[in-house]
Amino acid sequence: MGNRKRPVAVTSNPFRNLEKADLGGVIFGCTDKTVTECLSKQLFGLPSQHFGYVKNIDPGLPLFLFNYSRRALHGIYEAASVGQLNINPYGWTKDGSDRTSFPAQVLIRTRKNCRPLLENQFSPIIEGNYYTQNHFRFELDHVQANKLVALFSTQVVAPPPSAFRSTGNLKILNPRQLRFPNGESDGVPFDDVGSSKLCNESNDHLIPTNPSTRHEETPQCITDDMEVIGKNEMELIYEKLKKFTLNFESLDSISETRVHESLNTNTAHLEAGGSHGKENAKEDDVKDNTLLPLDYPSIIAQLMLEVRELKSFKEESIKKMGQMEQKLCKLESEVDLSQGLDDRMPVTLHCNSKMHGVTGDSCSDQQLDSDDFIYLTGGYDGKSWLASVECYYPSKDMIKSLCPMLSARSYASLARLNGDIYVVGGGSGGKDDVWYDTVECYSPVNNDWTSLACLSKKKGSLAAVTLHDKIFALGGGNGVNCFSDVEMLDLDVGRWISGRSMLQKRFAVAAVEFNGALYATGGFDGIDYLSSTERFDPREHSWSTLGSMHSKRGCHAMLVLNEKFYAIGGFNGSAMVDSVEVFDPRVGTWITDVSMNYQRGYCAAAVLNNNIYAIGGLDASQKIVRKVERYEEGHGWEVTELKAIGQRCFASAIV
Repeated sequence: MGNRKRPVAVTSNPFRNLEKADLGGVIFGCTDKTVTECLSKQLFGLPSQHFGYVKNIDPGLPLFLFNYSRRALHGIYEAASVGQLNINPYGWTKDGSDRTSFPAQVLIRTRKNCRPLLENQFSPIIEGNYYTQNHFRFELDHVQANKLVALFSTQVVAPPPSAFRSTGNLKILNPRQLRFPNGESDGVPFDDVGSSKLCNESNDHLIPTNPSTRHEETPQCITDDMEVIGKNEMELIYEKLKKFTLNFESLDSISETRVHESLNTNTAHLEAGGSHGKENAKEDDVKDNTLLPLDYPSIIAQLMLEVRELKSFKEESIKKMGQMEQKLCKLESEVDLSQGLDDRMPVTLHCNSKMHGVTGDSCSDQQLDSDDFIYLTGGYDGKSWLASVECYYPSKDMIKSLCPMLSARSYASLARLNGDIYVVGGGSGGKDDVWYDTVECYSPVNNDWTSLACLSKKKGSLAAVTLHDKIFALGGGNGVNCFSDVEMLDLDVGRWISGRSMLQKRFAVAAVEFNGALYATGGFDGIDYLSSTERFDPREHSWSTLGSMHSKRGCHAMLVLNEKFYAIGGFNGSAMVDSVEVFDPRVGTWITDVSMNYQRGYCAAAVLNNNIYAIGGLDASQKIVRKVERYEEGHGWEVTELKAIGQRCFASAIV
């Protein structure tokens, strides 16, 4: 494009807000300092404000990587996962010690290994995306994406050596393959110095305001990829390059002599005349040039440069390893001193809130009763696994969006203590899910989340209950093992303490607190679904067996209403159920109550104004239940016309 000014859009909006069906591709960003991490970890990321369209990325969508340092576009990549929040919460940070500034992330794989395109090559295709001379929007429609793919296809290069080849998946970030029961789902990583300049509230991070001078493309892949390979491989390559260089240096004088002889011979052939003589001359040229290329000096110079870079990189790696060993020793000593306390500093996320109803209309806080709502966190809405946190007002059928959790979370459990909301364990959701041992605390006063000490192990489908100013985490599992463990979070101590285990392993368990005791029901023990009930009395410091429910059930909900326990819905080992059972602690037996109108498992349920609300969940055909049901004692279950929540399952609710 030279110095010619390109036309720019009238609006300064950095987002195109394309619908999912119209999104044909996405451009992510990097710098020279972060490109290696992007490619080695096969993870791209953007700031959180870009999640609106990153969440619309599905596996296979074309992706491209824009290098701000060189103003060059790399490709062709494609999504290996759906767009999510915080696949790697610590990506592109120094030593992985801080929360990432680029949480809108997607796993990637290489579709074609192509030479990068300079901006004057690709900018005509995305000319409509520029909203300043140096800023362009990252969302691509199908026409733009197809044109970029076609342009890159003219720049295809041979695949890199196997040491650098893309593996297609990211084992580092997905340490476990998880199988939830019935739970299958249909950035700009800048360097630390530049991030403050490139990221600000006005979204100037999209393109640097003062771009560096454009360079012609150089063979950068070797130096970038060297950081990926191990120490032994690097030394092997170094030795081979060294021998290769020495061999060519010893041939240099021979090369020069034979080239002169070749030129003299060719001259003699040409002087002999005739087309045949010319053909012989050409054949001799080919033979001699095959054996003795005239550009050996440049090859040798390039090889020597690579050798020096490898030596420098090796020295730097040794230095960094020494620094890391020192940090590890320091961390180990800190862990010993803290007697097992979590050595990570709490992470706090501050946000604003928004309100909307069925039609998305906004309303003010004055229109909503401050006590007439249910907290609803995470889950799955039929399209995405959510990190969202919302206040749901059934009387108005309105939703107030709060600060989202630090990561997408499903199969978690909620507890309330001193006005704050605690979300415990769970998983990120999806086919390649990861279980969490993390715990987050939401402050309604500050509308922010803070990370707390982790559980002893990763687990989901557990139960969290508050008792005597402490939070208890009961049971759960990790897709392979089911647990009977009980852990207690003492906020004064700041860590989870192991307690007396339940009598049975219980995955997908439900539990409540009543009159100073804990009650746990149902769940899956690894062999069968359970109907049993256990009670824990802290004065006796032991669990005891109570009367069993009439039906086996797990992934159900249990709530306290008018001093009775209601076990609603769930999975009985063969199907989702609509049955409801009631337990009166004074009598000690379960009785069958009026069934719900819909079968539901993995639903969110809460008691508000002496009514039980059953929200979402899965039915017997594994479809999300859209209807919200309300129960009032003596009147049974009523199907409401509440629609603001939409589709939701695997979510958690509390008041």
